[in-house]
Amino acid sequence: MTERLPVDGRSLTLEQFLAVARAGRRVELAGSAIPGIQASRRAVDQVVQAGRPVYGVTTGFGGLSHQVIPTTEAIALQFSLLRSHASGTGPALPADVVRGMLLLRANALSRGHSGVRQELVERLIEFLNRDLVPFVPEQGSVGASGDLAPLAHLALTLLGEGEFVTAEGQRIASAEVHRNLGLKPLDLAEKEGVALINGTSLMTSYLALSVADGRELLAAAEVAAALSFDALRGDPTSLDDRLGALRNLPEQRGVAESMRRLLHGSQLVRAGGEWHGQDPYTLRCIPQVLAATRQGLDYAERVLTAELNAVSDNPVIFTPDEFVSGGNFHGQTLALALDTLALALHYLGAFAERRIARLVNPALNRGLPAFLAPAPGQSSGFMIPQYLAAALVNENQTLVHPASAGSLPTSADHEDFVSMGAWAGAKLRRLLVNLQRIVAVEWIVAGQALELRHPLSGGVGSEAAWKVLRERVPTWSEDRSPAADIERVAAGLADSSLVRQVRSVVPF
Repeated sequence: MTERLPVDGRSLTLEQFLAVARAGRRVELAGSAIPGIQASRRAVDQVVQAGRPVYGVTTGFGGLSHQVIPTTEAIALQFSLLRSHASGTGPALPADVVRGMLLLRANALSRGHSGVRQELVERLIEFLNRDLVPFVPEQGSVGASGDLAPLAHLALTLLGEGEFVTAEGQRIASAEVHRNLGLKPLDLAEKEGVALINGTSLMTSYLALSVADGRELLAAAEVAAALSFDALRGDPTSLDDRLGALRNLPEQRGVAESMRRLLHGSQLVRAGGEWHGQDPYTLRCIPQVLAATRQGLDYAERVLTAELNAVSDNPVIFTPDEFVSGGNFHGQTLALALDTLALALHYLGAFAERRIARLVNPALNRGLPAFLAPAPGQSSGFMIPQYLAAALVNENQTLVHPASAGSLPTSADHEDFVSMGAWAGAKLRRLLVNLQRIVAVEWIVAGQALELRHPLSGGVGSEAAWKVLRERVPTWSEDRSPAADIERVAAGLADSSLVRQVRSVVPF
């Protein structure tokens, strides 16, 4: 059994996040985190006993922060906060996103600056370990005072309210789940409601999953590009490492190195001899364009690495006398990273679609049949998969509009500039699904084109990619519906199995 991951608010990595959010790794509260949690809780108790006005503890919230609440009502205030803020709508967030939110909230609270009880952190961890996934609707967060509505839906389940979602997608009342498991719903203490929802957990979960999926998709796009490069008989001089060295772009050199590895030993690439003119940009500029995607991923991961262990609560407790009210809950840095990553990854699909179009166009595909059809005219071959790729690229072109450019004021203009990072994350997840299908189309079409070039063989990576493709998709010998083929390959890209098989032959 895998060792439990200790949650301490300081050391969470992306790999650990994925192990919990997607692979179900069990977690535990680190012993080192307990003294800090207990100290910050004592600070809250002292404030309440003293009757001091502290935001979110003995005052209202947002535009009502000027209202001082009697200490006798401080606990009721927290219950009211969660119930009133659970105002989301739309479909349930995927289980991996919600499990990520649970982990991130537990991790942030365990840092010891939020004033919650140890048992609250341990209950979040228990939900993870029992595979309990709260129902959290997708829509409702503006990504500023934390992901308020989504986190309120999550937090209600701690109280025996709200709902959980089963693996089959059924919604079950939280009270029923608690009864069935013999769990007693939590009673909140002062400040715990605001600590649960004042945070960037949804935006950060979106970013972590998208960085991981984006890196895998970039690798798949490099393989698909190598298949097309071979099938279109590209000129490998554009992959010369010295070009990247002169451009001062390590990311360009990295892409070029991957392509050289994948194309090693090819009998199809043009190695000097007769001059055919320069290749189109979608072959000649693969290192330069995909370098930009690598840079976007690197930037997003830098933002993510900091946020995984961030305290995004408000107010933040430093000592019993220092409850500092600020804006750590604001998601602007995450929104920018999510929007930037969407644009950087969008290039993969737009780039791939242009190669797909070239592969099926008899005027541009260097001697291959029109649409790679077995009997052009009688059969349409891959005419319509290129339409699909074009349609998905067009959809992605609208999805890359930056959500973070669209602030709208909330809470009676008290919260007058918001990040809209939650929508940036939601549309990025949709864009990634579209990209998986676009790259799947290139892999299928380029694989067929490479097969038509046989007995001349492509590079070792291209041939490995063609072989794993043929394990899932038979040769196109007559017209059939390609829809199931595309979904099978897209699924193999989503779970990384296709790329893993290629990498077992060619490390790149």
